Amino acid sequence: MTIKRTLSLALIVSLAACNPEPSGEPVMRAQLESDGGVTVIASDDASNAPAEQIALPSDCSGVTFEGAAFTHCIADPASHSITTAKAAVSGDDFGRIASYAAIAQPGTVAFATNAGMYGDDLNAIGYFVQDSQRLKELNRADGEGNFHMKPNGVFFGSDCNWRVLDTDTFFRTIGDRPQFGTQSGPMLVINGELHPDFQENGPSRAIRNGVGVDADGKAHFVISDEPVSFGVFARYFRDELQTPNALYLDGNVSSLWNPATGRMDTGRVGPLLVVEKK
Repeated sequence: MTIKRTLSLALIVSLAACNPEPSGEPVMRAQLESDGGVTVIASDDASNAPAEQIALPSDCSGVTFEGAAFTHCIADPASHSITTAKAAVSGDDFGRIASYAAIAQPGTVAFATNAGMYGDDLNAIGYFVQDSQRLKELNRADGEGNFHMKPNGVFFGSDCNWRVLDTDTFFRTIGDRPQFGTQSGPMLVINGELHPDFQENGPSRAIRNGVGVDADGKAHFVISDEPVSFGVFARYFRDELQTPNALYLDGNVSSLWNPATGRMDTGRVGPLLVVEKK
């Protein structure tokens, strides 16, 4: 990885810390480039800089892996928080991210995506925690469809600690209720290995999205920009992002809202994962 401007050790530490930048101080931001490098973006005190100079860059970027196009979004505990929400169940945009965007506080959302699989009532069919309130119990049942392609798993967290675990490990080891949590399936990567039922590049192709957490604690949200197989999608998390665990969120209804670029997908969703700026 190359650094395009020299940073002092103290600044590197401050970027990695799980704290927002103090208000009123000059801000230094690091933007991950598609080639793996980092561009350091300096800005003056927001009160003195023109709006176009202090506008935050997008946390999402387009990437290509094994010939397929993806959009990759990064949530960093140093500068983001994660919460769950639900799309509206009525109105013109019911079941779409736009219904949440209409009531979100302007400027607070970095990006948002669908959070997992849901029933006809748009409620999650698996474990779902919003604002530390458990709205749905952990689902360990057998059944048909992607959700029940065991092992499935849970993406959850509190404060700056975000994790992906397979459902059985979550059930055995997690006793405290997190601030947010969503269950989906199948797991894409389990302890560094691909899901055992995935073919290298099987015939099932769909727009897919998922999430994984790397060794530094950053959450990587990925949505394919074209139909891809489970194998290709899972290898992107394992080989490129190097997330030891990654969870499939959904396919075909997969949707992303990226305010920085104006992207607002219109797929029908239910539960949502919202990444907010600190």
